[in-house]
Amino acid sequence: MKLLTTGNPKIMKGESKGYLTFILHLAPHDLSGYQVCPKATPGCIAGCLNLAGRGGMFKKGENTNVIQQARIRKTKMFFENRELFMAELVKDIQRGINYAEKKGLIPVFRLDGTSDIAWEKIRVGEYRNIMSVFPTVQFYDYTAIVRSNLPSNYHLTFSAKENNMNDVMKAISFGYNVAVVFGTKKGQPLPESYLNMPVFNGDDSDLRFLDPKNVIVGLYAKGKAKKDTTGFVKHPIINLKLAA
Repeated sequence: MKLLTTGNPKIMKGESKGYLTFILHLAPHDLSGYQVCPKATPGCIAGCLNLAGRGGMFKKGENTNVIQQARIRKTKMFFENRELFMAELVKDIQRGINYAEKKGLIPVFRLDGTSDIAWEKIRVGEYRNIMSVFPTVQFYDYTAIVRSNLPSNYHLTFSAKENNMNDVMKAISFGYNVAVVFGTKKGQPLPESYLNMPVFNGDDSDLRFLDPKNVIVGLYAKGKAKKDTTGFVKHPIINLKLAA
């Protein structure tokens, strides 16, 4: 079973910067019968990018497709046959490394495309985690779980939601950048600052490990998130400079 993909418009932006991202998409929250997003909220569930692009294209009268079915199979395999899953993940990562090098690109890996799993705690045979198997390879993810003692090659950006401000402030104190989804329309400027921190445009690429430190990673609301009413999407007042 192929676990990793590269067919995501946003992560493909990284190629212009010399990187090729391989991403793992599992079935989010508890769609598979297993919970992969322990901090899931109504806002993030409603706006989840699981149904973005081809993942949300269903034939008339159907509520699933081959992409959703594959994500459920991967998720069940992760929980029901962990040893096999991790062995296949190692093979997929090695294939990704080889493929990227042939294209003259730097391979990087994001395992929580639609999940929030503490990969640094999952052993791979005699190795402490997947990052230890590939110590010279960059891994990165978004998370809503404040974690510490991460592998040096694993970069995490904290995700703000509608009800986790205490965790947001804790994450900031730990040195995390925080991703915030804003209700700003595409093409209009993101706020210059939020929570007294500068806002960095996180939609220019998906390469969060390249972001400056101590910033809010601003993301434009996409898909169903544009209609969010939970507070997951933030609507700060933006002061526009009017031409004289």
